[in-house]
Amino acid sequence: MADSLAKAGLYFDELSKIRVLEPEAAQETNKLKEECRDFVEKITEFQKIADGFIFMIDSLAKEVEKEKMKAIGARNLLKSVAKQREAERQQLQALISEKSMELERLRIQYQSLQRTEMEQQEKIEHLVLHR
Repeated sequence: MADSLAKAGLYFDELSKIRVLEPEAAQETNKLKEECRDFVEKITEFQKIADGFIFMIDSLAKEVEKEKMKAIGARNLLKSVAKQREAERQQLQALISEKSMELERLRIQYQSLQRTEMEQQEKIEHLVLHR
């Protein structure tokens, strides 16, 4: 009778229940079902890990971008300070040139006044002696 049922596509399992599927195919199906469940669990765990990794990378990227902006700001500030110092240097150089020219003018004026004083001193001495 079991052979005639098997020909009809009906089988008995280990609990003596009638099945439409062969016992080996049922076992393979159950095994595949368990493997699929394990696979889905592993994929779900992988997805969680990947999501965590992506979140961490995004956070790191934001931090890197923030530091990059700070560095750009610092570089721009440094450039402006360098330009400002160059402008100050040029102003000081112009002031030095101006003061040097004034010094030269005053030196020449002083020499002229010394000559005039000497000439006047000579005239006074000449007048005092010839009196």
